[in-house]
Amino acid sequence: MSITIRNTYGTPHNVSDTNPTHVTSCDRYRLPLVGTIAPGNPGYEDMVEMLKDNGHDTRPEGYGLIFLESEEFSATYFGSIQQIEQYKRDNVNGTATFDAQQGITYAQWPHGKGWDEFLPRTFWNVAARGAIADGVGVVTAFAHTEVPAAEVIVYEFEGKWLPDSDPTQMITYHCTACHLDTFHDSGHVHENNGPHDRRWAARQARQHIVSAHRHGVGGQNSSCRPDGGEMLRVVNAVAKDRLGMTGNPLPDTDDAYCATKGPCSIIRELRAGVRPPVYRA
Repeated sequence: MSITIRNTYGTPHNVSDTNPTHVTSCDRYRLPLVGTIAPGNPGYEDMVEMLKDNGHDTRPEGYGLIFLESEEFSATYFGSIQQIEQYKRDNVNGTATFDAQQGITYAQWPHGKGWDEFLPRTFWNVAARGAIADGVGVVTAFAHTEVPAAEVIVYEFEGKWLPDSDPTQMITYHCTACHLDTFHDSGHVHENNGPHDRRWAARQARQHIVSAHRHGVGGQNSSCRPDGGEMLRVVNAVAKDRLGMTGNPLPDTDDAYCATKGPCSIIRELRAGVRPPVYRA
């Protein structure tokens, strides 16, 4: 079944010919990290193991590194230390370019021994670039293929796993067609540590759209299943029956509840440039 997923926010990405949820590349990247590694650095031997495995460990003096990132993809460039130091000098005003043909580029950022200590926690929304705060903001959004004007939105936010836990930066997606809160759908909220987490959240957003396209909105096998405010009506009925309340304590539709207390309220403030309260605080 053919489907084209269209961006409503963020950069369009290239995907596999057979799988629209698998992003393979992007035409524009951000270069958030630039650095060098050399023999003697902590974890150096483990860090270059990937180069050795592929026959690319050809610089005994060490490597210059450029980490590339888009909303849904990332890559790591290994070049000479001299090239990267020259790039840093030329990039004082942020306009330098580098010749990727001088080195080798791997998809995604490395993980594992050495790398996990070398790479800092990074966010797509960064205060230094004009974001509300580090790790707070919309990352990307896609048009829903089955519900006009609906979107599936990937966003960074501050939240708590439990009410008495410390707040942390998180990443998830939200569908404005079904308004399911991914906090209550295991495996769809991630701690936001770097490009890998954002790529995974965006992939899940794409999978949500594909599921709606294949199985229909509200279909038994669909991930996109509006419940029509069923749980809200149950809570309101219990409140009236057991607490003697005369009015509804909660809005009686999913979209109204979401707009005031759920993910839509967070996204509305993110788009307005306002820092939302910590979710589930």
